[in-house]
Amino acid sequence: MSEYLQNLAVWDWLAFAVLLLIIEVFGTAGYFLWFGTAAAIVGLLVLAFPELAWAWQFTAFALLSLATAWVWWRRLRQQPAVAPRLNRRGSELLGSEYLLHEAISAGRGKIKVGDSYWLVSGPDLAAGKRIKVIGQEGTILQVEPCALHE
Repeated sequence: MSEYLQNLAVWDWLAFAVLLLIIEVFGTAGYFLWFGTAAAIVGLLVLAFPELAWAWQFTAFALLSLATAWVWWRRLRQQPAVAPRLNRRGSELLGSEYLLHEAISAGRGKIKVGDSYWLVSGPDLAAGKRIKVIGQEGTILQVEPCALHE
């Protein structure tokens, strides 16, 4: 084993890089991508400096792995939430105006948004009146009549 380690070639590091990238496909949040990149860089170092000792190769791999993983971690922490409304279906409707599809009677009615119907809660209004979505309670939208169309 030690003889193999002392004779590591460019292809060994590139094969290791490919193996790490294959592992990344199975979902490791990007870290194995950077470990694979570090292994590929070490392979390029071995190509440029063929007499580089195996201990230096492993040291370079360890340092590059730590550096690339740290950069990736910092980048992930600096990114804002991608979908702040995720799992809050209907929140994108807040502030929008629609026509009542079914009259609001006893505090409940329906609006049509695209090809969907939404339950609404608000003051009693006739069908066809323009309303504005002002809130959401679960799957029920809270509405009020639009000031221009009362």
